[in-house]
Amino acid sequence: MKLNQWTLGLAAVGVISLPSALQAEEAAVPLMTALSSTTISGYVDTSAQWNPGTGTGGSLMPTLFGGQDKVDGFNLNVVQLSISKPLDETDWAAGYRVDLWLGPDANTLGTQSTLSTGSSDLAIRQAYVATRVPVGTGLDLKMGVFDSVIGYESIAAVDNPNFTRSYGRTIEPTTHTGLLASYRPHELVSVAAGVADTVGPQINSRAWPVKAESYKTYMGAVAITAPDSWGWLAGSTLYGGVVNGFSGAITDNQTSWYVGATVATPVEGLRLGASWDVLDLHDQTGDLWAVSVYGSYAATDRLSFHARGELLTSVADAGGKDNMQIWALTGTVQYDLWQNVLTRAEVRWDHADEGTYFSSDSGWNRRNSLLFAANVIYKF
Repeated sequence: MKLNQWTLGLAAVGVISLPSALQAEEAAVPLMTALSSTTISGYVDTSAQWNPGTGTGGSLMPTLFGGQDKVDGFNLNVVQLSISKPLDETDWAAGYRVDLWLGPDANTLGTQSTLSTGSSDLAIRQAYVATRVPVGTGLDLKMGVFDSVIGYESIAAVDNPNFTRSYGRTIEPTTHTGLLASYRPHELVSVAAGVADTVGPQINSRAWPVKAESYKTYMGAVAITAPDSWGWLAGSTLYGGVVNGFSGAITDNQTSWYVGATVATPVEGLRLGASWDVLDLHDQTGDLWAVSVYGSYAATDRLSFHARGELLTSVADAGGKDNMQIWALTGTVQYDLWQNVLTRAEVRWDHADEGTYFSSDSGWNRRNSLLFAANVIYKF
């Protein structure tokens, strides 16, 4: 075994013996082997936002990671640090993933455990152990904290076509603490099913004492991909999923339904998408649903254009007004000038059909909200 010069020098002056040095080097080998497949990655997400007018703020239902705290100024959104070892192709593969969030969005995510005291700019987005059981094509398991199985958009802006999140993403669950199983019965079909403590993101939360100690949240999802034989539609994917269980934000169950699709087109670089979300609050009137449509066009390997149109509606809002309706249009231009840096400019317009849900100095008395934003993210 080859020893480094520092170790040889210590042995030469009698500080250590060569046999003990050899044993130490031998003991270090398994540790290095265990770390050899570990990767460290992440990103730093920053933005600048301007809302025209004075006293402007968020809507009655601010979109996820939006709201008044980011209006008219520069923002650090979040820093994600990821440490992971992905599953390899062996039958009994094992790995893990840890996604740590630092910054204001960590507070908004709200995963702080039941033992946490107050809010913090540090949160665990995901932290799970991954294993594979050689059943059929391979049954993959995650135990710990993981992203929800439903949703067209990610909770992370870096993975989305737009900087701001949709209303559909806002009413969906974000993360769960539990066990998730994933399986591919066919190369074009994947399914997932899981059980978690609650719908809400708080780590180690329980439905007890409102429900029985054993009460849990259940979820399932399926994705079907179009085969190569479908011509220009090849690679298009249809998604569906449901999450049902107790949420700490209310006193009874809630059910989230989701259907989404990403569609290839005969135009090179153009992809379309759509999603439909329903949030059924079992103990309340005012269930929410949201519809979104997406379009993305990659003009070059650096320049791309993204558009999103959406409608949020409910039977009754928190103020008792029937049929709350908010329309939103978002346009985003992304141009990646620097290596590892995502840069984009975005404009978003929200319009209230029924009522005034946007704020000014004198209260919630505006029917329209306009937002201009620049988003700069460094990925490492």
